[in-house]
Order: sequence, then structure tokens, then C-alpha cells
Amino acid sequence: MNIVEKIGLRALRLFDPETAHGLSIKALNAGLGPKAGPVTSPRLACSIAGLALPNPIGLAAGFDKNAEALDALGKTGFGFLEVGAATPRAQEGNPRPRLYRLTEDQAAINRFGFNNQGMDPIAARLATRPAGRIVGLNLGANKTSEDRAADFAQVLRHCGPFVDFATVNVSSPNTEKLRDLQGKDALEALLGGVMAANDAGIPVFLKIAPDLTDAEINDVAEVVASSGVAAVVATNTTLSRDGLASPHKDQAGGLSGQPVFEKSTRVLAKLSTLTDVPLIGVGGVGSAEQAYAKIRAGASVVQLYTALVYGGISLPATIAKGLDALLERDGFATVAEAVGTDKEAWL
Repeated sequence: MNIVEKIGLRALRLFDPETAHGLSIKALNAGLGPKAGPVTSPRLACSIAGLALPNPIGLAAGFDKNAEALDALGKTGFGFLEVGAATPRAQEGNPRPRLYRLTEDQAAINRFGFNNQGMDPIAARLATRPAGRIVGLNLGANKTSEDRAADFAQVLRHCGPFVDFATVNVSSPNTEKLRDLQGKDALEALLGGVMAANDAGIPVFLKIAPDLTDAEINDVAEVVASSGVAAVVATNTTLSRDGLASPHKDQAGGLSGQPVFEKSTRVLAKLSTLTDVPLIGVGGVGSAEQAYAKIRAGASVVQLYTALVYGGISLPATIAKGLDALLERDGFATVAEAVGTDKEAWL
């Protein structure tokens, strides 16, 4: 991180977190972010669900909810991007304040509630996005919807032609009863409807929570095996508050960042023993070592978001370069060779 980025991060912390986030998007669009593009090498180049990536470091959903910074984000070190979540109709989400920095824990708590501009403006931006980058969309459901499963299908049908993959997000804790869709019967029905709406034929991923029991993880694996899901994103934010030091630790919402790393990685490793579907490791990735640990626990690629609050937008390039060095150190010629080689340590 250079001195300008350090000053910028310090300045953003003078604002409340949600305002700071909006300013960071504006700064990127004003040309104040990286311009070198994704870091790559023969070791880092990889693929998931048939999508060729320059490196396995992805941007998780939630940073660019409305697909407003695709050009700027395409110039950063990320190997792929995920925007959204998008719902059929625009919605304000939950009342503010709804985002909290837990600086002492290198974490955040949010209870946004799928605030976004709706699928129409998001699809319009995706349709004109710069070429040459892998971009996916996180699918959501409106809070007031009487048929949330139909919402996921509607967004996919509308936006699918303009993205490289789509993620079914049934794991946000901030929309009432949304996580109930992770139950076996409900999940089978939901994914059946989504797959039927996949007119564009793009890979569909499923994003799960870190708070599932072993029996629930087994159920997810069984549904994934029969559904046509191309990858599982493990995991979203947690409702756990174990070991936190921040005065904001008791705020309602989903916890992300460093405290989620171990829990999410254990879910990832467990799932890797139950399915051959590729896994995307998310939760607490803030360094090359943590990205490498997720990969060796079973992830084909990883995603991050909260770490940007503390490490800045140069972080993905730093992580990619560090991961390249770690792979070389341990004799791996490719990312794929390292996947799952240390999963036993997490079981």
C-alpha cells in the first residue's frame, strides 16, 4: 500500500462506514484506484466452472451492489468480480445505520437487507460493461416478495445474458426467513426454478452460510449433486459473535472479516469431502497466506471484500503476488495442484 492509499483510507475512516463506502466507489470511478489490471502468471492462471481466470482472487458480492464501478474494478488486481445482490425491484434495505466497522477485530457487521437499485438499471450497466473481465451477479429476493424463489429466477432470466456467472444467495442473514431456503426441500425447489430460468446457459453458483450444522452441510451437498449447480460459495457472513473485542460486537447483522476465517474454512473443508463441485472460499481472506490456506482446504478460487476496508484496493494484487510466491515455494506449478492438499487439517 502506497502513501496515497494510506492517506485515503485514513480519510475514509472519518466518515460513517456506509458513507465511506459510497465515497470509495466515487474515488474509483474518478480514476484514483489501480490501473495495472489483474496480476497473473502461469502458476496463478486457473479456471472454475469453465471460466478462465488470470488469478484466483475474486471480489465478493456487496462491494459494488449496483454494478457502478465495473470499469475501475476491472483495472484492479482481482482475477474476477461479483456484483450485486440484485433483486427484481429496487429496495432501500434496512434503516441506517446498518454497517459497522469492528476495527479491533478487523471485521464488519452489516444488516443492509439487499439494498439495491433493482435489476433493470443493473442489467443496463452490465450490458455495456468493459470486455475482457469475468463478471458475475449475485441474485437476491425482495423482502416483501410472496415468492422469493421466483425472484431469483426472474433476476437470472433478466440479467443472465450480460454476465459470466450468477450466484444464488440464500445465505444472507438480513432478510427474514431467507436462510430457510437452505433447507433440503426448499433448496431443491429453488434451484430447480433457477435452472429452468437460465436461458443464457451461464454457470450458476450457490452461496451458503457458515452457520450450518454438519447435517445441513450434508443436505446441501446432496442437493448440489443433483441440481446442476456449477460451484458452491462457502461462505457468507455469520451470526456468531464469539471472541469479538469491538464495542460494536452486539450489533445485529452478519459478521464478516477476520473472525469468520476459521469457521468458514472448516465448512469449506467439510464440503470438499462431500462434493466434487468446485468450491469458492470466502470469509476472512486478508492475506496471501489466508488465500493459500483456503485453497489448500479445498477452494478452487477465493473471494474477499471486508479486508479492503483495512488493506485498501491494492490488496488483491498484493495477495495474488504473495500467493504466486507461496505456490512456487511449495513446488506447485498451478493453483489447481494445490487445491485440497491440506484439507485434513481443517476437518
